[in-house]
Order: sequence, then C-alpha cells, then structure tokens
Amino acid sequence: MTQTSRPALPAGIHELALGEDRLRDVLELDAWAFANSHTIDALAELPNPLPWDRTRGLSPDGHQLVAMHSSYRFSSTPVPGGRLDLSGLTWVGVHPQWRRRGLLRAMIAAHFANSLARSEPISVLFAAEPAIYGRFGYGLAARAASLTEARGAQLRPLDTEGLEIRIETLDFDRHNDLVGALHSGVDRPGWVTRSTEGQQRAWLSNSPAFTEGRELQRILVAERAGTPVGYSIFRRKPVWTDGGYPDYEVQVLETVAPEPAVAHLIWSRLLDLDLTTKVRSGMLPIDDPLFSLLVDVRVTDPTWSDQLWLRLLDVPTALAGRQYQAPVDAVIELTDADLPDNAGRWLLQAEPFAQARVSRTDRSPDLRMDVRELGAAYLGGTSLSELAGAGLVEELTPTSLARASAAFGWPQAPMASWIF
Repeated sequence: MTQTSRPALPAGIHELALGEDRLRDVLELDAWAFANSHTIDALAELPNPLPWDRTRGLSPDGHQLVAMHSSYRFSSTPVPGGRLDLSGLTWVGVHPQWRRRGLLRAMIAAHFANSLARSEPISVLFAAEPAIYGRFGYGLAARAASLTEARGAQLRPLDTEGLEIRIETLDFDRHNDLVGALHSGVDRPGWVTRSTEGQQRAWLSNSPAFTEGRELQRILVAERAGTPVGYSIFRRKPVWTDGGYPDYEVQVLETVAPEPAVAHLIWSRLLDLDLTTKVRSGMLPIDDPLFSLLVDVRVTDPTWSDQLWLRLLDVPTALAGRQYQAPVDAVIELTDADLPDNAGRWLLQAEPFAQARVSRTDRSPDLRMDVRELGAAYLGGTSLSELAGAGLVEELTPTSLARASAAFGWPQAPMASWIF
C-alpha cells in the first residue's frame, strides 16, 4: 500500500471538520467558487449529498470557511474485469479572495492521504477545469458523447416483442429502488453508483425551482411481464415559434438499457414525443448502441467531451485489481511527483482475463510514463499508443507499446452516467 504523510497546511490556515450544522456556510462557499443564480435559502431546501464524515474545510481563524473538499466512497466500482473501492473527489472550492495561497494543493494532498488510509487505491473526479487536475496526476480516463437527434430519427429495425413502456413523473419514493437496482447492475468500467440516500435524493430531486424553463423530470420505464428492465430519465422544454408552432426539446438525463431490444424501444419512444422537434442526449458512452441503431448518425451532430479523470493512488493494488484483454509481461517505469511510493519500475504480468501480478523489479523498463498517463489508460478508454503519439509515453523495447496497448484496452468504453 502506498503511504503518504499528513500534508502540512499553509501558514495560518486551520483544517475544519464540517458537519451538517455548517451547510449554509458550505453552500455560500460553493456559490462563491462556482457562481449560480439561486439563493442560499433555495439551495438549502434541496437534498444534500455530502458525506459529512469525509468533508473538510480550511479556515484562517478556525471558523471562517474559505476552502473545502469532500469525497464519496464508491464501493465495488467496475474496473476492467474487476471491482475496486474508489474515492470520488467532489465539492472542491476556494473562495476567490483566497486563491493562489496553496489551499488547493493542501486539500489535494489531504484527499490523497485520506483515501489511502481508507484503502481506496484510485481517485476519480469530474473536472470543472481540466488543466487544474492534470498537474496533480489525474489523467483523462473516460469520454462521453452527445447527440442532437431530430424527432422521428429512424432506427434500424429490431424485435421488441414482449416489452412495454410506461411514462410517469419522477418520484423518489416510487422510483428510487427501481433506478438503483437497474443502475447498479451495469458493469461498465467507471460506472460509479449512487449508494447513499443523500446521493440518490439529490439526483432524483424534482424541485420546481430548478427546472430552468423545463418541465419536471419524467421517467420512461421499459418492462417485460411487469418487471422493469430499463429506464430513461428526461424532461421537455416547451418552446413555441413566433408562428405558433411547437418546437419542444427533449433533454435525456440518464438511460440504462442493458439489452438491445430495451435500448431500441426506449429510444424509439424518446424520439417520437408529441410537440417535440429535437432530442438532446448527453452523457452517452462513446460505444453506446444508439450510434449503431441510428440509420443516419451524421445528422445528429455528434460531439464528445472529457468525462472521468482518474488518479492512481496505490499503483500495485490498482494494476492488480483489473484484468487485461491480451497477454502482458512488461516493466513500466513510472514517475509520480506527489506520491513517490508509486515511482520506479513495476513488473506487470497477466494472461488474458485473468488475475494480474504486479511487483517491484530491477529489470530494464519496456515503457516509461508519468502516473497521469497510466491513470488515463487504466480503464481502457485511452490507449497507451494514443498517449505515445502525443509524446507522453516512451517505448523502450520493440513492440512493447503495441502489446501493452492491446492489453490495457477493454471491450466496453468507460463512463460514469452522472456528474458527482
């Protein structure tokens, strides 16, 4: 297990353990860090997902809150061919007046130390500003796709006999168990689940104060013989043209469709709602079946964006905790400026789809890279060859790059379906 000492705080700064009694202060700081148009009173009425035992603040006087961070424990999260406990860094913010004083670096160091103490070998996050987290060793491990489909976009035919659809207003008490059971059944790498009631209530909150011109959230449930087998959460935005014609937009927030027929039926219904002219689908895996189901994907204006950023905290535990899709016997020479226990030469050996072996070695290295690049490749969504093409991975022995790239890949693209 990689070890790290408790980081020193900047001079004159104290760490605070934050509890629910500091909720308004937390919301005030978050509003300063990210800016929003809602009042603190309105925000305080919403379900809050923070795990208070993992939430820490920084203060110049022992009370005033000028910076904070928290994390979620994502237990048994899918990684290629395995499951590991991940630490999801979240709610990282610094008041504008207190920037450039080393507070963020102190919080990241504390997050690393706390995660390792909890036996969480990997940290993941969604980056508000990607340039910030790369310098702390986070690599781009997952990408998401977005589509804008016209109403009635044609899908290739597929047999959906035996499936039925019901569409309802989203309600926590009625739908949380259904959503949780189907969502947690997905085995896609990086697919973090909402395991606490706070996370679940925050995600399924249907407050009218935050519709932003759209209706309340709806849920479309696919069933077979009365048993839910898939769902999609969506909402429509009512728009009328100057000529009096409807120009509604459907925003798809999350879809879980584990079977081809279920995916076909769900998207068929989303693409044919009355009054609508377009369907915006964000947060799709780049290998989502919708790309292949669409007769003409080009008219959807597809785009991609960065998604999960991943940081290896305990390299041997993380590398041994996943499987590899091709044989690998390689020495990786690693640099890690923040967690020096990760640096050095690691021998990675594995047969396809079997338990890997990771150990220290004096053998000559085959590949050289920083922990950031190893984190980017870890879930199989960014290839080592791609990184080498950018000059970020160095091949030291012939064919080692191609063999390692094949091994680190995975049949399913990684993704998380919700921003935490």
